[in-house]
Amino acid sequence: MPTVLLIRGYRFYFYLNEHEPIHIHVSKGGSEARFVLVPEIDMTYSRGFKKSEIRDIVTIISDHYETIINA
Repeated sequence: MPTVLLIRGYRFYFYLNEHEPIHIHVSKGGSEARFVLVPEIDMTYSRGFKKSEIRDIVTIISDHYETIINA
């Protein structure tokens, strides 16, 4: 599972055998989440993250959208 970004302790990654829709997995400590990227950024799963962390993750995804989508 290749890591696309490692920022502020958040690891953004995907699995090689992933399926549509385009999405990214995020983990930090024991928490994890999954975000669909197209047509817009939308959290589809979260375990352990606080609301403030989810907002932080969405901001990071927005700021690095091209890097993530082209990985």
